[in-house]
Amino acid sequence: QLQAYGGGLVQAGGSLRLSCVASGSILSIVVMGWYRQSPGKQRELVADITSGGSARYVASVKGRFTISSDNAKNTTYLEMNGLKPEDTAVYYCNAGVKGTDYRMYSSWGQGTEVTVSS
Repeated sequence: QLQAYGGGLVQAGGSLRLSCVASGSILSIVVMGWYRQSPGKQRELVADITSGGSARYVASVKGRFTISSDNAKNTTYLEMNGLKPEDTAVYYCNAGVKGTDYRMYSSWGQGTEVTVSS
């Protein structure tokens, strides 16, 4: 299970920090990431990070967003700075995990809404 926290309303130029905690029968987390979906648009990858710390970002957030993770806590964070109205969306956490049964699973958290006012 994934539980996401941290959405809200912020003015343009402001900052928010999203958190996502994975729980359950987890042997290891392979990758955790954040996706977002705004009305009328497809869900897109915002950023993800592997257990080894390799991160990638969609071009529109590079230099403004930072993804990090705490492997011991099965938690990933998305620090969002310089927010723009176009960042407004529902943000979803996703994790690729290896379960205690040694099978791979992809899990989604509930969305957390981010609204950036101009």
